[in-house]
Amino acid sequence: MAGKGKTTANKGKLLSFWKKKEPKDPVENETSIKTVNRDPGVFNGKDNLAFEASNTSQGSLFTVTTTDERKQIFGEDENVERGNWTGRFDFLLSMLGYAVGLGNVWRFPYLCYRNGGGAFLLPFVIMMAIIGIPLFLLESALGQYCSSGPMTCWRFAPLFKGVGVAMVIVSALTSIYYNMILAWAQYYLFASFTSELPWMSCTQPWSTRDCSMLLPLVKTCDGIAYPNGTCYNKQEFVGIWNNTLFTNVTGRRRISSSEEYWNSQVLNIADKIDDFGAPKWDLVLNLMLAWIICFFCLIKGIKSTGKVVYFTAIFPYVVLLILFFRGVTLPNAIEGIKYFIVPEFSKLLDARVWKDAANQIFFSMGIAGGGLMTLSSYNRFHNNILRDTLIVSLGDTLTCIFAGFVIFSFLGFMAGEMNVPVSEVAKDGAGLAFIVYPEAVSSLPAPPVWSILFFFMLILLGLDSQFAMLETVLTGLMDQFPHLRPKKTYIIAAICAALFLIGLPLTCPGGMYLLQMMDSYVGGWTLMVIGFFELVAVVFVYGADRFYSDMELMMGKRPNIFWKICWYGLSPVTILFIFFFTWVDYEASTYGDYVYPGWADAIGWIMAFGSIMAIPVFMFIKINNEIDSNTLLGKLRLLTMPSVEWGPALPKHRQLVDYVDNFEVDPWAAMRPKAYYNNGFSDQLTSSSKAMSDISLSRSGISGYSGASVATQASYESTV
Repeated sequence: MAGKGKTTANKGKLLSFWKKKEPKDPVENETSIKTVNRDPGVFNGKDNLAFEASNTSQGSLFTVTTTDERKQIFGEDENVERGNWTGRFDFLLSMLGYAVGLGNVWRFPYLCYRNGGGAFLLPFVIMMAIIGIPLFLLESALGQYCSSGPMTCWRFAPLFKGVGVAMVIVSALTSIYYNMILAWAQYYLFASFTSELPWMSCTQPWSTRDCSMLLPLVKTCDGIAYPNGTCYNKQEFVGIWNNTLFTNVTGRRRISSSEEYWNSQVLNIADKIDDFGAPKWDLVLNLMLAWIICFFCLIKGIKSTGKVVYFTAIFPYVVLLILFFRGVTLPNAIEGIKYFIVPEFSKLLDARVWKDAANQIFFSMGIAGGGLMTLSSYNRFHNNILRDTLIVSLGDTLTCIFAGFVIFSFLGFMAGEMNVPVSEVAKDGAGLAFIVYPEAVSSLPAPPVWSILFFFMLILLGLDSQFAMLETVLTGLMDQFPHLRPKKTYIIAAICAALFLIGLPLTCPGGMYLLQMMDSYVGGWTLMVIGFFELVAVVFVYGADRFYSDMELMMGKRPNIFWKICWYGLSPVTILFIFFFTWVDYEASTYGDYVYPGWADAIGWIMAFGSIMAIPVFMFIKINNEIDSNTLLGKLRLLTMPSVEWGPALPKHRQLVDYVDNFEVDPWAAMRPKAYYNNGFSDQLTSSSKAMSDISLSRSGISGYSGASVATQASYESTV
């Protein structure tokens, strides 16, 4: 990027990106900026705030005169237009709440025991180290550096704008069915305010003859043992002496009272997805309440969210700790814990174990969903994002393992009560939370109290993640269309209302089949595809060395080489392997014993490709709209170079960029067409590129800039 009064491209004086410039002498005038700090700061109070007149940009209005040139000031927004986290821990707790959610409570333990118990922990930790933490850091640092959400952070490589669009689409689709899970939790919470939990008996209107309490298990038959596994004393039914024989001969199976309550009362589930049915009014009301809660928590923006998470992120740990001490003291709990920690090392040779571990990382950490980028974009510029990444990643990992101890202690207790192996107690997906846990709390002293605590905790766990996903959608719209910011409340209401209406089919008897399909196709390999393209854009197009310099500017020190090793090799290679295996091992969707028809899977593929197709579609649009080159290679080169606006959002931070020659401190100062890319980021311009640059300069009349014409810039402003 050329400076004022001279054209670097014409003079051929482009410097290498890695060549450091000599530090400039501070400019002593009334508009000099003295406030920025890489170290943790404190709020000095409004007495010390100097409101300086500035004609550069709105973000420069608030400065503080201090001898410490790199001091963060909490209590006042650093970025006035977008806002910032108010307190030091708002962001950290929000990220922890986003990463720690429903997946930690039921998904991780299920995957763990399905893949060999303790043997699953090794792939999980390895995947966390080579994929989870590196991509978590990359996405979070990108959002903090440019203070932009997933829709507008791609000015370093406009060709990849579709990656951000895909993130917003995935977050919107995920929030639809995620809030349905919260609606189910609310249903159970309200049902718990009673003296006797409704799923504790087999005498309810929805109970069937297969209810487990009506078919008790007996170790020995004192009467007549029939070949179908039943035991009778004269004409009176005593119980089942062989459960396996009973199931094989009669085709029936014992169903817990909590499972009957879940299927028959809560869901009124259909036999197949074809019999979809009409919405259930009680689920519709709970879903509406869930969206109303989200609306009021987000109505005041990121500041209200930051305050809410002080409670929503901490309280679940209190409940988990209580349940842990209660669970480990139950009879037969040790059997469940043994199943959790005793490994089956033969499972390590199964590629599915590694695939499940990678999927759990993406699902649990929220990688490639846009939430990490959104939350970090509200950070102060010099926040230590590497420290926060390590804290959140460690917290997520330990929470998964700790939740495993909690759940498997209850599963061991239930296995003893039902006289079945631990492996036959747990259910797939949402069943662990809405079938196993209600059964577990009904066996504890004061069951309603434990039920209220658990489902309240489940709601809080889900709310944190839901806040981040909705904030991703909202931030994407606000950053893309800044003129909507004064109407933010109405936009939030419109988003919540629209997603509520779209989610109404989930309240139908066939809604559970739809939810499982959305979870499989939207929240699975789709995230890996988006994460892979995000990695390519930042590391291979923009450059890891450049990104390292950006991170050094924020944190005050250069990151360790370990992250480069992961970004360049370990992470992309592992993602490609997992993605390939997902296709090779593809099977039709199932829910329990039910296999989805082909047309239902086709809808799932449409939802999946509907999000990731944004990547190639926006690439095509960008290439088609680029008019400053007649060749595909030339267009691609223009679209993979940073624009003049790329960099920190505020001029007081942009002036610290001393590793890019003639970096533009305030590209928004004058009402002029902006360049499409920044020559200061390129040290290898071909002759044709230079010629093309000169043509653009002559057309746009802007000395020192190269790239797009006025027409192209107008198009750029409307899409980027």
